[in-house]
Amino acid sequence: MTDLTTQRDAALAAIAAAETLDALEEQRVAALGKKGWVSLALKTLGQMAPEERTVAAPAIQAVRAEISDALAAKKDAMEAAVLEAQLARERLDLTLPAAEAPAGSVHPVSQVMDELAEIFADMGFAVATGPEIEDDWHNFTALNMDESHPARAMHDTFYFPDSDAEGRKMLLRTHTSPVQIRSMVAQGAPIRIIAPGRVYRSDSDATHTPMFHQVEGLVIDKDIHLGHLKWTLETFLKAFFERDDIVLRLRPSYFPFTEPSVEVDVGFEVVGGRRVLGGDGDALGHGWMELLGSGMVNRRVIEFAGLDPDQWQGFAFGVGVDRLAMLKYGMDDLRAFFDGDVRWLKHYGFSHLDQPTLSAGVGARS
Repeated sequence: MTDLTTQRDAALAAIAAAETLDALEEQRVAALGKKGWVSLALKTLGQMAPEERTVAAPAIQAVRAEISDALAAKKDAMEAAVLEAQLARERLDLTLPAAEAPAGSVHPVSQVMDELAEIFADMGFAVATGPEIEDDWHNFTALNMDESHPARAMHDTFYFPDSDAEGRKMLLRTHTSPVQIRSMVAQGAPIRIIAPGRVYRSDSDATHTPMFHQVEGLVIDKDIHLGHLKWTLETFLKAFFERDDIVLRLRPSYFPFTEPSVEVDVGFEVVGGRRVLGGDGDALGHGWMELLGSGMVNRRVIEFAGLDPDQWQGFAFGVGVDRLAMLKYGMDDLRAFFDGDVRWLKHYGFSHLDQPTLSAGVGARS
């Protein structure tokens, strides 16, 4: 036991004198390693008589615990000293700008969708949604397009080979107008909604893609007329393009779901090779550009929705969301919206903090 005490005192002194973590590790291995003197002492217990082991075992375990505690305390003290020295040596300038973290971008279509919802919410419109896989009754028949209508042609529409439980053909919707029918059937009248979403047509060029985005508006109430439609569109376009000089021209047209129907032209001028909406289209250096279709809801459509057309009237309009984005933010090819090119999105994308509000402006750029 005298040798054990001597070894303990020497080890404690060596631990206290250690100046590095490596030196401390050497002392741990020398005492508590597989071949350390404490480990060897524990192995000798099996060779002792029971009476000797009863006395020696507690003494060896006590030395082992004392060495372990001394090693842990010394290690903590040394690590604390290293940290203190590091804190005293290093300085952080809190006035420096933070490193720029990678961040994604909001797609222009998503941004414009938010802008539209903000504008129309201020005008009392709710946002309505519906399925993108539709039946031909909601997509065509209920909108006054019977089975012989050319809009049902295979080259215009993506049909599915199967039908629904009622035997109706299923297809990818060609417009968001079915949402208007579903909303009127579900809610009745009066109603004031916009229906934004994805639509599908078999078409592809610089200004058309097989899938694109559309927003349609519907108002059904009593004594509604074309004056209400023009005011709504004028107010919407002035807010969206953030210009007070938006001038509209309504031209007679034909849509099966509205009667009378009107095409809406907007005055514009070319600035730096880019079309900029604003001003009278008949003014010098200006022109008219067709922007959207609209009209008074056809009586047959109101009847299909289960409402009395002698009591309820309304108007509807539709415009491509992608086209609105192109005109407002200077994009020249619709196909680039769906290419997935990160460089394009980095250039045209929006920060997630650029939330549109009517008070601060619905667009993040002018």
